[in-house]
Amino acid sequence: MTVKPASSAVLERDGRYLLVRRRNPPAADMYAFPGGHGEPGETPAETALREFAEETGIVARQPRLFATYDLKSSTTGGHYFLSVFRVEADAGAVAVASDDAADLGWFTAEEIAVLPAPESVRDCLRRLEADRHAALSPAATG
Repeated sequence: MTVKPASSAVLERDGRYLLVRRRNPPAADMYAFPGGHGEPGETPAETALREFAEETGIVARQPRLFATYDLKSSTTGGHYFLSVFRVEADAGAVAVASDDAADLGWFTAEEIAVLPAPESVRDCLRRLEADRHAALSPAATG
């Protein structure tokens, strides 16, 4: 089985994360960070930025690798190596669902906890929230 590269991008604003509701398998009707399959010759960071723009209409920048996952789909039989990047974007940029995103929204960690989402998203969210809370703690600012 060939391992296919995939990337996703995490954009956070004021404690809310931008998620898309997937239109297609293997995560159809699940909420996830914008992303998708890599194209030939594309780096994982380039994939993350391209897919983010295609699915949200927002041009992101400054991808920083945050996490990686070795994912095997029981529904499609696919095997993916997912690279997750944190990205930045202009504060005024408005997200619009397009490409294979059926819908999108900005969600808090508490809201995401009750949404249908892949385990990789839940794991990333736990790590993102731990990092965010550590950065906001008095010890981190002192």
